[in-house]
Amino acid sequence: MIEIRDFDSLGHAEHGWLTAKHHFSFAGYHDPARMGWGALRVWNDDLIQAKTGFPPHPHRNMEIITYVREGAITHRDHLNNEGRTVAGDVQVMSAGRGIQHEEWNLEDGDARIFQIWIEPNRQGVTPRWETASFPKDGRKGRLVPLASGKADAPAEALFIAQDAEVLGASLDAGNEVTHLIGEGRLAYLVPAKGRVEVNGIEISQRSGAAIRDVEKFTIRALDDAEIVLVDLPPEE
Repeated sequence: MIEIRDFDSLGHAEHGWLTAKHHFSFAGYHDPARMGWGALRVWNDDLIQAKTGFPPHPHRNMEIITYVREGAITHRDHLNNEGRTVAGDVQVMSAGRGIQHEEWNLEDGDARIFQIWIEPNRQGVTPRWETASFPKDGRKGRLVPLASGKADAPAEALFIAQDAEVLGASLDAGNEVTHLIGEGRLAYLVPAKGRVEVNGIEISQRSGAAIRDVEKFTIRALDDAEIVLVDLPPEE
């Protein structure tokens, strides 16, 4: 099953400094049919205006992955972590037993990000934050693990406390890549740029595809495309 979540059907929030589209129920947007996808709880498509951001606020027991599509964001937290993550790169914040953080767009232009929340497979882990660079040339024509808790994850992937993986790829129009998720597992795919087909089903830019009962699928780029894919454990 491949269920398309068209971009125009996503939840919407307009806060002036922040424009957000919600793939799943979040804050003031509630859709009982879209409460998450297995361990994937949140996928927000955010535009943060220049010189604005999220003031200090807390989180607990959530693996929060930020994929920067355009611009840059700057992170600070109560553990004295601070860093800047630029377009194409990824940061992971494991909220664990509790973290207070803030995220700002300190740049002169807007920032566009995907904010992905995955429920951890254990509660109360030590909170942490890290960021890493993933050059787009290194993802050309292949899916590269950006964040992972799988046992066979490559060393360069940022760690998350779940048997899940966030992958990225860049595909030229007409090229394709195949991904094996295995029996019972779930996946959620969003083209950050361009249109793609998954097993022949078209997905427009920034729309979502919720995938289950498909052990292997092929992603074919209809345009030059940038893909973000989350591979998730079976539902309990």
